[in-house]
Amino acid sequence: MIRLAQPAELPYLQEIEIASGAPFRDVGMPEIADDDPMSLEALAEHEVWVAVGEQGVPLAFIAVGDVDGAVHVHQVSVHPAHARQGIGAALIEHVTRPGRAVTLTTFRDVPWNAPYYERLGFRTVEEPSPGLVEIMRVEASWGLDPATRVAMVLLPAQVRP
Repeated sequence: MIRLAQPAELPYLQEIEIASGAPFRDVGMPEIADDDPMSLEALAEHEVWVAVGEQGVPLAFIAVGDVDGAVHVHQVSVHPAHARQGIGAALIEHVTRPGRAVTLTTFRDVPWNAPYYERLGFRTVEEPSPGLVEIMRVEASWGLDPATRVAMVLLPAQVRP
């Protein structure tokens, strides 16, 4: 089941993000694994949806907002204990809106990043919008190498009915 996150769940969502970052160690990116999760303030500023298990406890979340008219995925995290079950794809599908593109920025070569999103129908953005350019500028200011990052888009025509 997917529903809007409740304010009291936001600290738990940070724990999910921390746990979902651990696999970055296996691809030689310990600095990403050790990175702080989205702040509670940032989570509260976004539209946040959770996928919950049978006990009603969040297993994964997606935080989205509007960037240049597109639904922009600021963060999607699935707890590793529930990975590879289609939960991330279901969350992305849940936030798609008729007639609106879905955008995100991600690591170009990490298997569960850009290659995964390509399998979902996302394509590399050749000419990023001003909002995407700004997001990537901020990411670079955090120390993320722009050469390793990519902006991607799922166009409305690519969104499954």
